[in-house]
Amino acid sequence: MAKKYDVKVKVISQKNICRREHKVGDEWVIKEDLTPEGLCLGALGVMWPYIRMLMFGASSPFSEGADTLRMLCPDPRNPIVFELKRVPK
Repeated sequence: MAKKYDVKVKVISQKNICRREHKVGDEWVIKEDLTPEGLCLGALGVMWPYIRMLMFGASSPFSEGADTLRMLCPDPRNPIVFELKRVPK
């Protein structure tokens, strides 16, 4: 069985006001297939394929190194940048 990792999602940049009230420094740790409490479902939907990729040890050409990548919130009026980071168990 492939090694699985947790993935930490952190808000690293914010412009304007997020409707879900996310702010710089907010963090969630995603374990297995559990939905993190309080994380915007729109943002989670955009990040989910990349979260799964990190969970199972894969990397992306868009990564900030092997274990980290950044994603933009889908709300263009209130852009938030999330950092996704693979966390060893």
